[in-house]
Amino acid sequence: MQDSLVIIPTFNEIENIEDIIRAVFNLEKEFHVLIVDDNSPDGTADKVRELQSVFADKLHLEVREGKAGLGTAYIHGFKWALSHEYEYIFEMDADFSHKPADLSRLYEACATGADVAVGSRYKKGVNVVDWPLYRVLLSYGASFYVKIITGMRVHDPTAGFVCYKRKVLEQINLDAVKFVGYAFQIEMKFRAHLKKFKIEEVSIVFTDRIKGKSKMSSSIISEAIWGVLKMKLSSIFQKNKF
Repeated sequence: MQDSLVIIPTFNEIENIEDIIRAVFNLEKEFHVLIVDDNSPDGTADKVRELQSVFADKLHLEVREGKAGLGTAYIHGFKWALSHEYEYIFEMDADFSHKPADLSRLYEACATGADVAVGSRYKKGVNVVDWPLYRVLLSYGASFYVKIITGMRVHDPTAGFVCYKRKVLEQINLDAVKFVGYAFQIEMKFRAHLKKFKIEEVSIVFTDRIKGKSKMSSSIISEAIWGVLKMKLSSIFQKNKF
């Protein structure tokens, strides 16, 4: 059985979905793809169903009832991946901000010793293209803040381009993960860090989306700022529950 699954959460990604799926399947290494769609009104899921007739047995689709957040979409995908016995489980955006070609580099990092491989924008300086300065500062500042609060030595803890070995997701209580926005990415890495898994960063170039609309919002930013502090305190005072 194929060992690698790429989970791509979607909501209104009709402009990108076919291109991103074809890009993954055109890679030299074979990956399977799971689209977790939050019942997109633009027909994203219908396009995936159409493509399933072309990519039988390696393109999968799970449609949820409505928009419920990035974190819950990935948790849904993780559980699906574990039940289908994949060994390497990836997170990737649908909008080409993550280059599909870098999937192979993340895979190689985990296949040669890492438990978690993070596609890092900040391992070697700031590798972000087409972001306004305020957003670069916000993201880089958030990463510095997270490192200070959590003690993780990860340059890009908010990164959403990640490979997890199966054993990592098996040992994290996925039902206990609290965050649903971009802070979800921080929480997953922090939980892996607390369990002493080896987290390795792979330097990538992040390019802002060209098609479609960003899902960033003020509530997501607020969750990341205050949620990280609460998460750290919980890990100290409620170790048995974290």
